[in-house]
Amino acid sequence: MERYIKRYWPVFVLPTMLAFAIGFLIPFLMGLYLSFCEFTTLSNAAFVGFQNYVRAFADAASDFGHALWFTALFALLSTALINLVGLVVALLLVKGFRGTNVFRTVFFMPNLIGGIVLGWLWQVILNGVLARWGVTIVTNEWYGFWGLTAVMLWQQAGYMMIIYISGLTAIPAELTEAAAIDGATPWQTLTRVKLPMLMPSITICTFLTLTNGFKLFDQNLALTNGMPSNRSQLLALNIYATFYGRTGWAGAGQAKAVVFCAIVVGIALLQLHFTRAREVQQ
Repeated sequence: MERYIKRYWPVFVLPTMLAFAIGFLIPFLMGLYLSFCEFTTLSNAAFVGFQNYVRAFADAASDFGHALWFTALFALLSTALINLVGLVVALLLVKGFRGTNVFRTVFFMPNLIGGIVLGWLWQVILNGVLARWGVTIVTNEWYGFWGLTAVMLWQQAGYMMIIYISGLTAIPAELTEAAAIDGATPWQTLTRVKLPMLMPSITICTFLTLTNGFKLFDQNLALTNGMPSNRSQLLALNIYATFYGRTGWAGAGQAKAVVFCAIVVGIALLQLHFTRAREVQQ
């Protein structure tokens, strides 16, 4: 069997490579090329060099710079909160008390709800609460910011909890038992034994939450739609509004998308490098 696999491996690899090329590589290269063109359709693209990138950063109407730092702040805060809550809940649920499986299911369920539906539901809830003070979620950009943070925390903490539970249950019991025999306190056991052994799970969860925070679109669209005056736009919604909502700005919108891709890839690679460097061998 192994001999046939070695002989005919291109037959098995070809479908996957074709799907990768058609679904990702070709669209990516076309998008990169179009970021240097002025166009309305693919057939009338005209090369303009770096003009689109200059327009993207000089765009006062959509304020790309504001969306950039607003997204960075949101991604960092949501990443920290989601991972903290997910880890705390996981530490509680691995104790094995009665009803653990029910709690796991309940905490994970918000992750199954679509982003548009989730954003609309939380818009109704938050506007109902804020109405007591005569404001709404779009009265100020910071209401939208904290609303988006709450939505992402509620949706993703349960998913990260599952990953952390998997990592905690994989830690050898001998290590925690040895720490207890040596007189380690619960806090010392957590920080000196469990967290170092949990670094692979932390790497995965941090990567997922950080990239999801930067790429967030549907919840932003449903919850605030960038209001007021595009001040609560995250990067993905800003790019969408530029590309589809403004005539003659398709090239600049594509340039923003390329910058966005470079930022997300760069930050994700840095995060993977630093967190993997702290992983220990079991």
